[in-house]
Amino acid sequence: MKAIFKHKAASGAQYGKVDIPIIKKDEILIRINHASICGSDMPIYNWTGWAPKRIKPPMVFGHELAGEVVEIGQLARDFNKGDFVSVESHIFCGLCYQCRNDQRHVCSNVKIIGLDTPGGFSEYAAIPARCAWKHTDNSIKDIASIMEPFGNAVYATLIEDVVAKTVLVSGCGPQGLFSIPIAKASGAKTVIALDTAPYRRKLAEKMGADYVFNPADKNIESKIRKILKNRDGVDVVVEMSGNTIAIDFGLHMLGFGGRFTAFGLPSKKIEIDYSNDIVFKGLRIYGIVGREIFKSWYKMESLLKSKAVDPRPVITHRFRFKDYKKAFKVMNSKDKKCGKVILVP
Repeated sequence: MKAIFKHKAASGAQYGKVDIPIIKKDEILIRINHASICGSDMPIYNWTGWAPKRIKPPMVFGHELAGEVVEIGQLARDFNKGDFVSVESHIFCGLCYQCRNDQRHVCSNVKIIGLDTPGGFSEYAAIPARCAWKHTDNSIKDIASIMEPFGNAVYATLIEDVVAKTVLVSGCGPQGLFSIPIAKASGAKTVIALDTAPYRRKLAEKMGADYVFNPADKNIESKIRKILKNRDGVDVVVEMSGNTIAIDFGLHMLGFGGRFTAFGLPSKKIEIDYSNDIVFKGLRIYGIVGREIFKSWYKMESLLKSKAVDPRPVITHRFRFKDYKKAFKVMNSKDKKCGKVILVP
């Protein structure tokens, strides 16, 4: 089969022939319909950050994927050839304390498809059957590969209800952009979006944000305070950027008893006003890893099939696998003129 794979310990990747995976008894083989590039695929492609310590070339990467079941292992129940599935990228063990206490998303033995095992930038992929989400119809087939990142946004935004809340979404990459309509559809009173990239601020407007600002604006706090009127701060911050300044600002802008959702990953340790911005405000901070398996999946399917949320405007580019260099060039662009980038075999 043809695949995009990390061929050596250096920047870049290669597109060429590799063996079709041989499935284990508890796995299914899927023919990839489409896959999408995640921000965490970029360190692998660029060979930066954590990637050199974790990835062992040669290896097919990519963990956002969807496709048709073509082969079924002996122990894989409830699947038939022709079923269309999206993939939960976190391979949970099912046996550890976390898994047995309904916390499979933070399984202590977790492995991630495309990082620790071969991924989905390929014509076929072998995945554990327990990680496959079977679609019941074709209504969302065209966006099935983004179920994984969409689920991040669902979990991050709805870990507590947002009804009648003022929500600040910090960082308008794909997950941040998804969070905007998720919050609106779930009853948020006002959604304020922040991003430094003009292209993504326009996408945030398209996704339904009530207000969109550049966080680099020196008057940003006063502008948000004007929206809040007599309120002491926003009710919810969904922090998707990982920017150290944005994290500090988000904590500062939260009102008493507010909720901070931590999803974005800072590149270094951060300094915050722990006493005044957290303790004395009585804040609740949630660290978000992946999705609640499979609680988030039921929520996202309901939001998508009811058409309460349409994530399609976030998908800005589609490329054939063979044009993967163009796709990664778009993702690497400093001006961030892209949303979600899809790859098609």
